[in-house]
Amino acid sequence: MAQLGKTNRLIMRHRTEQGDYLDGGEHGEILLPSRYVPEYFEEGDEIDVFVYRDSEDRLVAVTDIPICEVEQFGCFEVISINQSVGAFLNWGLAKDLLLPFREQAIRVRIGDHVVARVLVDRKTDRIIASTKTKRYLKTAAADERRGRKVSMLILDRTPLGYNAIIDHRFKGLLYHSEVKDLKNPIEIGQTLEGYIAQLRPEGRIDLSLHPSGYKRVRTLTDQILDALEQNDGKLDLNDKSSPEQIRQIFGTSKKAFKQALGSLYKKRKIQFQDNGIRILEESEKIPKKIEPARKPHYPRKTNRSR
Repeated sequence: MAQLGKTNRLIMRHRTEQGDYLDGGEHGEILLPSRYVPEYFEEGDEIDVFVYRDSEDRLVAVTDIPICEVEQFGCFEVISINQSVGAFLNWGLAKDLLLPFREQAIRVRIGDHVVARVLVDRKTDRIIASTKTKRYLKTAAADERRGRKVSMLILDRTPLGYNAIIDHRFKGLLYHSEVKDLKNPIEIGQTLEGYIAQLRPEGRIDLSLHPSGYKRVRTLTDQILDALEQNDGKLDLNDKSSPEQIRQIFGTSKKAFKQALGSLYKKRKIQFQDNGIRILEESEKIPKKIEPARKPHYPRKTNRSR
C-alpha cells in the first residue's frame, strides 16, 4: 500500500491523457501526471515516486524529491503567510507545505528559515509541518553506541554549544569547543555528519565532529567554563538559581551544579555575583601576598645570681 508523505515504489496500471495511474493498494489508483512520466515507461513497470495531496486534496504521485518526508526534520524557507491558517514553506514540491499557526513554536515571518518536523495531521489527513520539535524527539535508547556516525541537523544555539537533531530521532549537544576551529560558522538548519561522543543520564547525548571525540569525556566543570567563555565570561546562573534553570541549560541536578561551582571557586576559576558567576581573569587568580605581622621585641630575660 502506498504511504502518504513517503517515497513509494509503485506499479503502473494504465495510461490516460492526464498521465499514468499507479497501483496505490488500499488507496486505489494514484495519478502520476504526464510531466513526471519517464520515457519508455510501460504498463507493469515499477517507479519510485513521492505521494502527497494536490491542491484539491487528491492523492498524486511525483518524481520530485522533497527536502524531507513525513516523520523527518528539515530546514525550510517561509515563502508566504495566510492569516487564516498559517505559513507556507518551500519544501521542493509544486504545492507548498503548510505550517499551521497552532504548530508554530514562535510566530514566523516571510523569509525566515525554520527547522520543522513533517507529519500527517490526524484531523485532516493532510501533510503539515510543526516547529514544536521537542514533542517529537525521543530519549536516546540505552543500547545507543558511543562513536556511532550520525547525521546532525542544527536546531538552535545555547550557551554551551548547538542543539542538534540526530538521525531525525534524538536531540544532542555539539559543544562550542568542537566547532571553534571550523573555517565557516555553524548555521541553524545546517546538516552535518558527526559522532556520538558521550551518553549522559536521562538520555542526553554529547556530539563530536571527529571520530576520536568520544574518547574524551567532558566534565560538568568543563561545560561551565565553556559556557562562560562563550558568554563574555559571565553566566546568569549560580548556586541560588532554580533547579529548573540549571537543568534547562546544563541538563544536571542543582546538587551536581553546586558541587562543580564549588570546585571551580576553590581553584580560583570563577567568582560569584549577585545574579550569577563570572570567570576570573589571570591577574585576579594570583593571590595577594600578605606580609607576616612582626612580633613585638622584648628584652631577653637573664637570671644573674648575686
